[in-house]
Amino acid sequence: MTPTARLKELGIELPKVSAPLAAYVPTRLMGNALYISGQGPIIDGRIVARGKLGRDMTVEEGIAAARLSAINALAAIVSAVGDLDRVTQIVKLNGYVNSDDGFEQQHLVMNGASELLVDVLGDRGRHARAAVGTNSLPMGMPVEIELVVEVSDAS
Repeated sequence: MTPTARLKELGIELPKVSAPLAAYVPTRLMGNALYISGQGPIIDGRIVARGKLGRDMTVEEGIAAARLSAINALAAIVSAVGDLDRVTQIVKLNGYVNSDDGFEQQHLVMNGASELLVDVLGDRGRHARAAVGTNSLPMGMPVEIELVVEVSDAS
């Protein structure tokens, strides 16, 4: 099944890529490596989840925010290369979790992003990963993810 068909089956419609919130570009292609800038829980240019995990948000809410961040990352891939079929593999996911002192479940929160990538891309979505707790993220976002993706040449 193609990633596009899988998205449809999952009831996911990829959004339009939001404009960067600061001085950077959403993606950068270098050879077959596509770097996706940090993506957060944003819909229509608006942050839809804010707060610290372990204080303001539950793990389940963090998982949902990470999942939405991964959907936005997939949209950035499509915007950069035209089609998810060009994804050879997700190489690396770096995940950052806005964490209250003592919160130690960053790995579970980032499963929201990791599992979404596998759900959509199958084995091509499996990746190396870091799940890092931090005391703050831009504009109070609870999570932010960045990806390194290998893509095939355009045919």
